[in-house]
Amino acid sequence: MHKRSEVNVRGTALVSAAHVVDDFYQGVIPALLPFLVSERHYSYAAVSGITLAATVLSSVAQPAFGVLADRRSRRWMVPAGMLLAAVGASLAGYMPSYALTWLVVALSGLGIAAFHPEAARCARQAAGHSNTAMSVFALGGNAGYALGSLVATPVLLWLGIHGTGLLVLPAVVMALVLSRTLNHTLDHHEKHRSTSRMPSGHDDWPAFIILTTVVIIRSILFFGITSFIALYFIAHFGTSETTAGVALTLFLVTGAVGTLLGGWLGDRFSPIVSIRSGFALVIPALAGALLTGSMPLAMVCIAITGIAAYMPFSVFVLLGQNYLPSRIGTASGVTVGLAVSIGGLANPLLGWLADGTSLRTALTVLLVLPVLALIVSGFLRMPEAHR
Repeated sequence: MHKRSEVNVRGTALVSAAHVVDDFYQGVIPALLPFLVSERHYSYAAVSGITLAATVLSSVAQPAFGVLADRRSRRWMVPAGMLLAAVGASLAGYMPSYALTWLVVALSGLGIAAFHPEAARCARQAAGHSNTAMSVFALGGNAGYALGSLVATPVLLWLGIHGTGLLVLPAVVMALVLSRTLNHTLDHHEKHRSTSRMPSGHDDWPAFIILTTVVIIRSILFFGITSFIALYFIAHFGTSETTAGVALTLFLVTGAVGTLLGGWLGDRFSPIVSIRSGFALVIPALAGALLTGSMPLAMVCIAITGIAAYMPFSVFVLLGQNYLPSRIGTASGVTVGLAVSIGGLANPLLGWLADGTSLRTALTVLLVLPVLALIVSGFLRMPEAHR
């Protein structure tokens, strides 16, 4: 276990808070989907395309931003990326056509891409070698995603789809805070340390590619659940949009427990234990949610699914950075960004499957993914410096 003194607590808290605000705008998008269906009469495939919009530019741009972060620290990308994410998501409710809605959501995804590699570098500087501290940074993103759904749903119920305009405010406030405090909070703490907080050793590309494969599989699973679980509750149980929003929010909120649990397991045993345990638990939990005819029991299963699906995510960043110690930005850009975002590229296939069969069938297909992730994770090994 890593001592508290090794962690820059204020720096970890600040970067994690920024992560909350940035990923808030990722959480707004799935919360917006039922309203696009009801108010604009989009098909399931069309709303899958909106999820694709949030991820396609992010997927392409993320490695480039990671390379930039490797060459020279560019901390300005943290507030700037966050603001672009906020503006894009907030404009989505005002666009008069599907094409323009797709475009502004894509710009929001570009902002997300700019934010994550540099923010993950800042988080590593603050957290040192602690999986638990890095899981707090990951928790910030999970909490932000959950808050996006929690806040956006009542705002949109109250004001209609034009209520997205109010949602830009958190990013404006946080960007002002970061511009005044980020550099001092991180660099002042470093002056009092004699040892490096960054990983060392040789880059292990084969291990990193295996990890990236696992992250991609988890990403497809995650986007499939978050995009369709609310719509599934409406279609299968006949619930209201409000109750369906509760199911989505429950999945995301319980993910916070899974994030911290995964970080603790990573420090107590190993990150690989966190990864395999999470995927093993997803299988019965998601199956239970889809097989039961009881809505309360389905809610319980969704809560367990949230815990399980987030356990691997909390250790992906630190493990990826340890596999590529000389390319922290690239590793962060892939594990936090590219591999996560690319899961959204598979969403239209699920949408088309749901349109042609049923949402239940499409979600049942997702059960193959944690099984596949368990198989691939069997080839993971601990980084060179930790053996």
